Amino acid sequence: MSSASFNSIYEAFAKAFEAYEVRIDKKELGSMMKRRGFNADLSFAAFDKDEITAFTLNGTGEFNGIPTAYDTGTGTVEDYRGRGLATQIFQYSTPYLKKAGIRQYLLEVIQHNTKAVSVYKKIGFETTREFNYFRQRNDQIDHNTKPAGIPYTLERININNFSHIPSFWDFEPSWQNSFESIDRSKESFVSIGAFTGDKLIGYCVFEPVSGDITQIAVGKTYRRKGIGSALFGEILKLNRNDSIKIINTDISCTSITNFLESKNIQISGKQFEMIKEI
Repeated sequence: MSSASFNSIYEAFAKAFEAYEVRIDKKELGSMMKRRGFNADLSFAAFDKDEITAFTLNGTGEFNGIPTAYDTGTGTVEDYRGRGLATQIFQYSTPYLKKAGIRQYLLEVIQHNTKAVSVYKKIGFETTREFNYFRQRNDQIDHNTKPAGIPYTLERININNFSHIPSFWDFEPSWQNSFESIDRSKESFVSIGAFTGDKLIGYCVFEPVSGDITQIAVGKTYRRKGIGSALFGEILKLNRNDSIKIINTDISCTSITNFLESKNIQISGKQFEMIKEI
C-alpha cells in the first residue's frame, strides 16, 4: 500500500467502519497508525479500479522478542463483503511478510465478533490471551479518593529512565500499550510517576487527547495505600477527552478490574489476542 495516499486509506477505513458506534476522524486514524507502527510497504489492499475495497494495515516491530506484524486495522467496504477478501489479502501478504523477516502475526479481535474469530481460527490463529476493555464518560466516574496512607509526590517522568518499572506489572502490555508503541508517539503521551522520597513506587502513561490510559501500575508492596487513586486523579485533571478508556487489560488481572470498577468504570467488552506463526 506504499502507493496509496493517506486520504484514500482514511476513506476506505471510514466506509468499512461507518456502522460502528465509535468512529475515529482522520487525525485520530493517523495517530493510531503511527502508535501501532504502521508499515505501508507491508500493508495490503484489494482495489476496484483506484478505490480500496478491503485492506489490512500492518504495523511491524518486535513482540516478546520476535519480529512481528500487527493488525493495525482490517476492514472491507460494505458492498464488497462476503467475498472472502480479508482472507485473500492475508494469504497474499504472507510471503511478503516472511521475506521481510516477520516470524509471527499478531492481532486482537472483539470476542462477540464470532464470524471474525472463526475465520482467524480457520487460517491458523491461536488465542494467546483474553483482554477486557473499559470505557466511561468523565461525568460518570467516581472521583472520590481516599487520602494516601504514605507520604508521596507526583511528577512528570521519562519512563525510559526507570528500568524497574516492569517489576510493577501483573501482565505484559499488549502491542498498542507497549513501551515501543509509546516511544513511536511519545509526544502524545504524559507520563506521571509517584515517589516516596526519591523512589518511584507507581506510574501511569496517559494520552490526554484520546483519554487512553495506556499503562498504570503500582509496586506490589505499595498497593492499597491510595497511590493508584492519586495517579488516577491526576489523569482526570489532564484528560481532554469526554471519556476515559483502558484497552487490553488481562482478564486474569483482578486487581486492575477491581480498581477500575471502584471508580465506576465497568467492563465494556472483551477481546482475544491471537497469534499465528508465519
